[in-house]
Amino acid sequence: MTYPTTDTAPESTILIKYGGNAMTDQTVRSALLREISGLKDSGFRPVIVHGGGPVIKQTLEAAGIESEFVAGHRKTDAVSMKYVEMALRGAVNGELVSILNQQQAGAVGISGKDGNLVIAEKRYHTETIDGKTQKLDLGQVGNVKSVDPRVIVTLLNNDFLPVISPVSLGEDGLDYNINADMFAGHIAGALQVQTYFVLTDVDGLMEDINKPESLIKKVSIEDLKTRFNDIIRGGMIPKIESCEIALQHGAQQAVIINGTRQGSLTEALTQQEFKGTKIIS
Repeated sequence: MTYPTTDTAPESTILIKYGGNAMTDQTVRSALLREISGLKDSGFRPVIVHGGGPVIKQTLEAAGIESEFVAGHRKTDAVSMKYVEMALRGAVNGELVSILNQQQAGAVGISGKDGNLVIAEKRYHTETIDGKTQKLDLGQVGNVKSVDPRVIVTLLNNDFLPVISPVSLGEDGLDYNINADMFAGHIAGALQVQTYFVLTDVDGLMEDINKPESLIKKVSIEDLKTRFNDIIRGGMIPKIESCEIALQHGAQQAVIINGTRQGSLTEALTQQEFKGTKIIS
């Protein structure tokens, strides 16, 4: 994938993929957003990309819409998509912007649709059963087709803090919900950020999830390619895949840290030794 030629953000730009327990626990969320606001005051230029699976689920249930799943993936039809957008662009994005701006952070909420930041393409799920490959329609679920980061750079250059939801427009005129990890990886690459942070509820990637002392402190993305379904499982798979996307397209490094641990972002940015996993090209 290629991105349009544009003035990229300077060395101080960081992108934070925000979600999970760091989003649902109010105490953790408040502390993390204060930390991000403080980093901005210290001279860093943060960009936040968020998902919102739990809020989407609650919004659909409140609307009386029963989710249909295809091979474990939520199918998103036209009616559901309206509520997905309501959850992501309205509830989640609006709340994050409000909390940040109570701290005078200059937060601005946008989505992939704004300024044609991301053009989406329809995503299909493929699976092979009895030797036959099936292509399953997920509805208005998308992949990133292209990125034009100029709207983000413009906001950063005017001292704003972009808060971005992954709802994006396709060339077919339809709205698409893109996996927030994949979306964030592409944005981090397009901005050529200093560091792409992926927040989880563990201290990083471990050789043995039951042994904190097995934390992998530094690893290349090439070395990780052989570790899928070994140490990279479940929810960690899209996170590592997003790191690969970010590094391939220009991010200088990716870091996986525990977003529920207060001060973890600042520690990773200011100390050579920190609790987390640094991933390099």
